[in-house]
Amino acid sequence: MNLRTKPVLPILLASVVLSVAIWSGIAPFSRAVWYAEVLPIFFVFFALVATYSRFQFSNLAYFLMSLWMILHLIGAHYTFEHVPFEWANRLLSPWLGEERNHFDRVAHYIIGFYSFPMAEWLLRRQLCGPILAGFFALFFIMSVAASYELIEWQYAVIAGGQDGIAFLGSQGDSWDAQKDILADTLGAISALILFYVVRTDKSCA
Repeated sequence: MNLRTKPVLPILLASVVLSVAIWSGIAPFSRAVWYAEVLPIFFVFFALVATYSRFQFSNLAYFLMSLWMILHLIGAHYTFEHVPFEWANRLLSPWLGEERNHFDRVAHYIIGFYSFPMAEWLLRRQLCGPILAGFFALFFIMSVAASYELIEWQYAVIAGGQDGIAFLGSQGDSWDAQKDILADTLGAISALILFYVVRTDKSCA
């Protein structure tokens, strides 16, 4: 199956992300939290747009990356604790053993999907072999996950009050940061398994 990037899908995904971003910015739960949440999304989005002419990921990689942007924009609008997610919470709570809004956990799991484009980029640029690319992509996600938890902590301390609590999104769980990092890691492993099955670096070569 040829997964070489066609311009149609990246443009469609970019349009969807921008549309959700516009909706997300209309009367969010907390404007301060919204700004803090969307900053990394816009950074990644515009970095991908700016580098598109020099390096094009596979369609599948762009799709996986867009999922995080869309979910994070939804979380930025409501704050992750208040996203309407009751139907999924009823399904996930028995498995995860927590009575809480699991949208945050799902979003963290999907952040891990960025291990897919990272491995694809490393191999297509011939910077290392397949095994090392997988380990590097996994450790990259784990490092970003841990760094983001530190940023959340500092924002919560500096902002304080409801904005700090909303951005932190721990929902009273003292182990929330560790569980979020675990969700990121599991998402990264899942995406890497998919990557080694489809090997988009070969189909885009």
